[in-house]
Amino acid sequence: MDCKDTDHRWHLLRHRPCTQRSPEACNLILCSSLRVQEAMAKSRGQLYLWMCLAAALASFLAGFSVGWFIKPVKETTISAHYQQSTKWKLLSEMKAENIKSFLRSFTKLPHLAGTEQNLLLAKEIQMHWKRFGLDSVNLVHYDVLLSYPNETNANYVSIVDEHGTEIFKTSYFEPPPDGYKNVTNIVPPYNAFSPQGIPEGELLYVNYARTEDFFKLEREMGINCTGKIVIARYGKIFRGNKVKNAMLAGAIGIILYSDPADYSAPGVQPYPKGWNLPGTAAQRGNVLNLNGAGDPLTPGYPAKEYTFRLNVEDGVGIPKIPVHPIGYTDAEILLRHLGGPASPDETWKGTLNVAYKIGPGFTGSDTSRKVQMHVHNTNTITRIYNVIGTIRGCVEPDRYVILGGHRDSWVFGGIDPTTGTAVLQEIAQSFGKLLKAGWRPRRTIIFASWDAEEFGLLGSTEWAEENVKVLQERSVAYINSDSSIEGNYTIRIDCTPLLYQLVYKLTKEISSPDDGFESKSLYESWLEKDPSPENKDHPRINKLGSGSDFEAYFQRLGIASGRARYTKNRRTEKYSNYPMYHTIYETFELVENFYDPSFKKQLSVAQLRGALVYELADSTIIPFNIQDYANTLKTYSESIFNLSKKYGQQLTENGVSFDPLFSAVKNFSEAASDFHRRLKQVDLDNPIAVRIVNDQLMLLERAFIDPLGLPGRRFYRHIIFAPSSHNKYAGESFPGIYDAMFDIENRADPHLAWTEVKKHISIAAFTIQAAAGTLREVL
Repeated sequence: MDCKDTDHRWHLLRHRPCTQRSPEACNLILCSSLRVQEAMAKSRGQLYLWMCLAAALASFLAGFSVGWFIKPVKETTISAHYQQSTKWKLLSEMKAENIKSFLRSFTKLPHLAGTEQNLLLAKEIQMHWKRFGLDSVNLVHYDVLLSYPNETNANYVSIVDEHGTEIFKTSYFEPPPDGYKNVTNIVPPYNAFSPQGIPEGELLYVNYARTEDFFKLEREMGINCTGKIVIARYGKIFRGNKVKNAMLAGAIGIILYSDPADYSAPGVQPYPKGWNLPGTAAQRGNVLNLNGAGDPLTPGYPAKEYTFRLNVEDGVGIPKIPVHPIGYTDAEILLRHLGGPASPDETWKGTLNVAYKIGPGFTGSDTSRKVQMHVHNTNTITRIYNVIGTIRGCVEPDRYVILGGHRDSWVFGGIDPTTGTAVLQEIAQSFGKLLKAGWRPRRTIIFASWDAEEFGLLGSTEWAEENVKVLQERSVAYINSDSSIEGNYTIRIDCTPLLYQLVYKLTKEISSPDDGFESKSLYESWLEKDPSPENKDHPRINKLGSGSDFEAYFQRLGIASGRARYTKNRRTEKYSNYPMYHTIYETFELVENFYDPSFKKQLSVAQLRGALVYELADSTIIPFNIQDYANTLKTYSESIFNLSKKYGQQLTENGVSFDPLFSAVKNFSEAASDFHRRLKQVDLDNPIAVRIVNDQLMLLERAFIDPLGLPGRRFYRHIIFAPSSHNKYAGESFPGIYDAMFDIENRADPHLAWTEVKKHISIAAFTIQAAAGTLREVL
């Protein structure tokens, strides 16, 4: 710094108390002091100059020390009572009527990623957040590969006779519901990123197109899928996994449909009289297999103007065979005349009025008929927009708590994602009211409205890639705000074990919205309705898989993450997801009339998500519990070992031992216990001591990240948790070991396969042992 430039700033700073001065300010003071001393030296001599310089230096060091060590004390001595009362001010500001209003406003028009309407919605949210009082709100753009149907050449499936004449065609679109008949720009049902093509061939029914379904066909029934068009039910697994399995089996195309057995509840009428799926409805959705890569053309890097891009034909995870979704009314016609053997068992049968024969091809007089697919989708690089808002922390502004959810929808998005978007709005508004009343969080809060989630989690992943260096160093937690309801039975939590105790604590403080639990807590209704299979004294908490925007933050970067939403009764309601998922009938009226008429369940979700953000951003000590992680590791290590026992003698013959894993888990458990013992003794008035333990807590999840990633899935780097290789939606524990053992009895080289198992046991043991090392007392 040039001392000659300090006159004006010295005038502004010289009257400020020392504790309010930054190090830069202290430097300004020092430079100005030096100039004074130089002037005095001309008349009083060299000795006096050096004495003044020494005094100035002492003053600088004293001021710096006081400013650094004293200022944070005010924040760390805030009483627990004050924090509790502030939290309840936050939660009491949230209103069901506000969530309802946001949902109604945001679902009036379709807002597909990459469209003008979705940009207008982004700007509307930006305007709201500025009005709420957030410190900064910006639109952040990326240029990603998106996929749309051809507006002049519709997709469909047909049956053709021996002359190539079409004798049946599936519907081009869904009839719009009442009140929406004049709405334009509704994208017809399609599977994003399906390649173009008009394949023709015999039809083959493959149940859910799971790995085990193709094993059944090929290994037990001797049915070859090569050169066939297969038809599969939606449900059980992610649609992209179905397409990948069909490709591996040699199919030339795949048709997806929603069977009433999977998308209709007993005794409920189809929409609009009830919430079951009409026969004309078809589920949209992408069919990529990105495995965490983000934009298919810029894997690992943000899709900005300067970024190198792959050719579209080389894009990550893009399928090679045409894919198209249809409604079950059309599917029934395709399935009715299938020939071939009967279904192997009842699990292959839906509830349509057909025999569910396997094929291939048709029977009787229809044997010469084939199925033809017509898919004309186009892939195009398109600009998308995230909305990023911040509330700057007052004590640790370089520590971030992120609350993010996507905004884009396939059509109106009545449930997915807009029940989450509306909840995010209400949380942001309530935090804004606290700000205007003079409160400010200890740590920085980042609000994010992501774009293009439906096309492969693109907006959230690109932002993570652009900010990866900062996020790895500064992020405390990521809380997801996708759909707040997918049912109305009980709360559902998926999160890192670090958050278990915080979730239990907060659900005990929030009132249950469930009928019959009016005077009880959300925790009590949750525990009674969905107890943990492992411990009936606690409610169930699920592993994080994928399928929403937490993926890049948890699976790639190792940032502690969680999500909360209302769900169905998993014990009695066996249908997949909610019936109207990704259809034109997913409207505001669906929510208002059937799922949450009072909007109280969405309010409870808002309060829980908001309370999680508040506690993570404002608690002096980050409210993570490492002992729960230790207990979870013990459970998962025993589970994967028990899974291996079925191989018995092969373990011994190949020298496979889980002892290193068990030893590492034991060491981690001891380190966790010792850490929490020391944590109770931390001097909360010592900002350095607080920072040390908070960094250990914050970085623990990062310690489970392997920079090399999982085999064939380099962007999934978490050694303890990953999406299942066979179902992206489901979480798998010790994924490296699990995948190495999967179907191992059918590997061409069993010895090599068991060597891979030993390798991944070693990687897991090392990772856990290294994580334990991060918990040791800092010397």
